[in-house]
Amino acid sequence: MTVPLRRDAQRNRDLLVAAAREAFAAQGLDAPLDDIARRAGVGNATLYRHFPSRAALVDAVFEGALAGTTAAGEEARGAEDAWAGLTGYLDVVFTVLASDRGTNDLMTTGIEGVRSLDAVHAHNHETMVLLLGRAQRQGTVRSDVTTEDLLLALAALGRAVPALAATVPDGWRRHLALFLDGLRTAGPAAPLPGPPLSPAQLGEVLRELGPHRAERTERAERAERKRPAPAAP
Repeated sequence: MTVPLRRDAQRNRDLLVAAAREAFAAQGLDAPLDDIARRAGVGNATLYRHFPSRAALVDAVFEGALAGTTAAGEEARGAEDAWAGLTGYLDVVFTVLASDRGTNDLMTTGIEGVRSLDAVHAHNHETMVLLLGRAQRQGTVRSDVTTEDLLLALAALGRAVPALAATVPDGWRRHLALFLDGLRTAGPAAPLPGPPLSPAQLGEVLRELGPHRAERTERAERAERKRPAPAAP
């Protein structure tokens, strides 16, 4: 039986989850935990008392947050045209990937100890297996593509989505369409949505994908170590 938290402890936990949600959305899942504690107005000891690991905090933040993705997968599985089901499902998934960096990190990388993530990944894998196999039997997707081919390529493209979206809103749609066109059996190619990136825009995207995110995290952590921590409630 789970013992209910005291009112002040529950308040601190709720503040930490809200602060982590904001930090993860802006910086990704490698956002400094010290920064999250400061946003919540509590001490580091309070954070670790509620969440002994980063995985535990990630799990609390995203628990139930990806239910819409799972529901879209269920709907796609029931599509008579597997290609339409696959492309519609991926449109939903990539819209989610563009929404914030934390969700993108969660869905495009492997993180041990996050139970809600394990369930989403398992459901997504099963959806891809079913849709890819049916599309191949219907003759709309080339027969030599495997589920692993599909998932790895989608994860790699998905990592670029926030940088693309920061430079050209919905710019990822063009590159997803280009990738999907490569999966199809021979036939007329549909026009790509949106204009191509300019050289300057490509430079902006590549800089956004660069190592400065990690550098910002390291600078923030160094600054935090020099700052006295507030007393734990």
